[in-house]
Amino acid sequence: MVTLSSADSALKSFYLDAMTESLNLKINPFLAKIERTSNYVTGKEVCKTVRVGINGGIGAGEETGDLPVARDPKYIQMRTGLKNLYGTIEISDKAIRASANNEGAFVNLVNEEMQSLIKSASFNFGRMLYGTGYGSLSCVDDVEGYWVYVDNVQNFAIGMYVDVVDGDAEWVNMRVIEVDYPNKRIRIEGKIFDENIMGLEIALHGSSQSEITGLGAIFGSEPLYGLTRDEMGMKPYLDQDFGNFSEEALEQAIDNIEATSGDRVNFIICSWGVRRAIREYYKVHSIPVKTIQIEGGFTAIEVLGIPVVVDKFCPANTMYLLNTDYFKLCQLCDWQWLEAEDGKILKQVPGKPVYTATLVKYAELLCEKPSAQGMLTGVSEL
Repeated sequence: MVTLSSADSALKSFYLDAMTESLNLKINPFLAKIERTSNYVTGKEVCKTVRVGINGGIGAGEETGDLPVARDPKYIQMRTGLKNLYGTIEISDKAIRASANNEGAFVNLVNEEMQSLIKSASFNFGRMLYGTGYGSLSCVDDVEGYWVYVDNVQNFAIGMYVDVVDGDAEWVNMRVIEVDYPNKRIRIEGKIFDENIMGLEIALHGSSQSEITGLGAIFGSEPLYGLTRDEMGMKPYLDQDFGNFSEEALEQAIDNIEATSGDRVNFIICSWGVRRAIREYYKVHSIPVKTIQIEGGFTAIEVLGIPVVVDKFCPANTMYLLNTDYFKLCQLCDWQWLEAEDGKILKQVPGKPVYTATLVKYAELLCEKPSAQGMLTGVSEL
């Protein structure tokens, strides 16, 4: 017989491992490539001392001459705070009682909730990988009745709860009920907007200033991990006017990254339009397009021996040329259920016949060597 206690036990013993694997490896090909570690976590912070440059104790000399002297290498210290990542499921008391004598019905109920959580996590955590950490989904371009026109509609999905970041409680915790991708606009439940929100940013509810440090910050110009961009190894490679795709042009960009950083690109991310341009290039040149399997069960096309994946959150006309060996997802622990003092994970929502359970991870994305990473913008799309 299914009870609240047995449901609680099932979430702990059976579903946690499956959820952890899915959230770590199945939601995004870039995330699946990143090493997860707790080595650099100190208290609530991530602190990593990184050596830059090479050792000075190498040289050539006379047979009886002095040996090279080892010199102190150059170090920089990266420091950033852990971010709080949550995922919540909700099960009504009615649903639990209805499946009390039918374990199969209960399993189906929980599986549906878990799949919904994975889908939401795939969208939101995948989006965070390309953000700056500030949590901005988009900026308001215009307002027309119930519709809000935004500069980046890809970051929205039906069912999201969002805030307009202006410090006004009137524009908080609003539900997105429609996303019009062709016209780059969203509709909020029960709201008629006015021009007071023009130019303001929209963030996932409660997430403003609290998301992980994504590629948007790594390829930005502001200080990163407490370091200025003048520090050795902190400037990534940027080409803001790449133009038409060709293997020769891409190879030159990759060579430029290796020449300045000493490291080779091993992973490429692009937008949908850029992937179409790549396929068209190979079609015109009568070159077969190779596909390969990568971590997490994802499929990528192969260009110059490097896997190229497409991501809906990658900005248009953009390619990221990455060395994933330098990315670490630093975490205090892996995904865990948030437990009450009595050890229970299913908790009743005060005043409602509903129980919730929350997965939590305290983590931050760290790029140890921004100079080994590259971004190409202005890439022609099809």
